[in-house]
Amino acid sequence: MSGFKNIAIVASEAPAAQSALAELAARYQPVAPDKADVIVALGGDGFMLETLHQFRDRGVPFYGMHRGSVGFLMNGYGPDGLPERLERAVPVEVHPLEMRATDRAGTVHTAMAINEVSLVRQGRQAAKLKITVDNVPRLDELMADGVMVATPVGSTAYNLSAHGPIVPLGAGILALTPISAFRPRRWRGALLPHKATVRLDALEVERRPVSAAADFTEVRDIVSVTVREAPEISFTMLFDPEHNLEERVLKEQFSG
Repeated sequence: MSGFKNIAIVASEAPAAQSALAELAARYQPVAPDKADVIVALGGDGFMLETLHQFRDRGVPFYGMHRGSVGFLMNGYGPDGLPERLERAVPVEVHPLEMRATDRAGTVHTAMAINEVSLVRQGRQAAKLKITVDNVPRLDELMADGVMVATPVGSTAYNLSAHGPIVPLGAGILALTPISAFRPRRWRGALLPHKATVRLDALEVERRPVSAAADFTEVRDIVSVTVREAPEISFTMLFDPEHNLEERVLKEQFSG
């Protein structure tokens, strides 16, 4: 029997997720998330991110089952043997990024990102950005649709779509990836130590407004963003041994 005595189950609004919720609730008598030893999330990757953010202060592990559109962070769905699956699951500790974004009014906004922090242009003109790493200017002017800092978990999401590198979980690396770079045209990004602090300054903000996003939290009309890993915050995600996250990240590097 599983060591998790109190299981909470949450689901996205997708019909498949709601159907799975009803099926599992009838079998396992779930408790409310604030009473749980583990939280089971039913949906896709987006819903898993929402769940991690919503219940990040609970300090319990999260186990996802795929009932949505994208399921990289999820295990396969099956109604049988949930306590046993939880007992066998392999834990993976994930540290989020902290974003501190200053807008044109001088207001500082903070948010956490498990996947990535991205800066993207708000208007028709390309963004013009300055990149500083650990107080050392590294790129005085990047003209692009934007740029992002991605965690290893997030390296297979938006970062991969922008032709950024896939980062193994234990590598201790963050990916700094441009989005449709115009100048310097051949710059493809950088791999940074996970302890690095990245500052991204928006230039010519009146002509080239820029927004910043930490996962699904967006701040518009920003002038600068500082990004760092938050080692003091961690999430524990649980994965079936035969389908664990580290193996998926490795496998993704050999997919077409």
